[in-house]
Amino acid sequence: MKLNKILIIEDEKPNADRLKRLLLKLRPHAEIVSVEDSIISAVNWLENNAAPDMIMMDVRLADGLSFEIFNKFDIRSPVIFTTAYDEYAVQAFKYNSIDYLLKPIEEEELELALRRYETFIETVPFVGTAIEGLLNYIQPKDYRKRFLIPHRDGYKTVLSEDVLYFYTELGISKAMLNTGSVENVPQTLEELEKQLDPKFFFRANRQFIIHIDSVKQIFNHFNGKLKLELRKQPEIEVVVSREKASAFKSWLDY
Repeated sequence: MKLNKILIIEDEKPNADRLKRLLLKLRPHAEIVSVEDSIISAVNWLENNAAPDMIMMDVRLADGLSFEIFNKFDIRSPVIFTTAYDEYAVQAFKYNSIDYLLKPIEEEELELALRRYETFIETVPFVGTAIEGLLNYIQPKDYRKRFLIPHRDGYKTVLSEDVLYFYTELGISKAMLNTGSVENVPQTLEELEKQLDPKFFFRANRQFIIHIDSVKQIFNHFNGKLKLELRKQPEIEVVVSREKASAFKSWLDY
């Protein structure tokens, strides 16, 4: 997912101009939708415009600390804070920031922050809004650990950690277990993507959600795609799209 629309909240014009130049140099396709210089103007803009993909927010503004914006408006965009003062770092992360950059902002540090945003967007399962997804990223929720599966005259449990991958077949969701057996599960892949721990499970494509320990080998595929060989299932071909390839490699390498 590309970073398209960026809102800058900064009350010092030289800093705002420099930040705009750096952002457009690093992400030429992006659009700076507005530069707001106060709490009042920022809240007014947020109330009257669609949520941007990301907000670059200075901590100290002319009319107070920008944390006050969160008390006046339900921000639904990931935030990167910028400031000349490191004393606000802990407080900034209480407000769900993706990163915290000290001024003067260096190009290399900004690039790392943008990559962090892009990795977050690709790997974090969103639940309704971006801010809820960010909360899951910073304060992980309690993910599904087991499934209750109908079995003969009753039920049995299947542990999430015993699943090599989930897939769909004829509209039915199935779990391939590390024992080689297959179990039907009632959840859709979209529901499973939200319920499973993203540290261990990745939505490779529309048909597969794979466990991190199931990946045996990765091959470069055409058009920037990746082809995966899975443990215990060498005959199964799983292709990761070009758009997800970078996030997949970051997930597997962490």
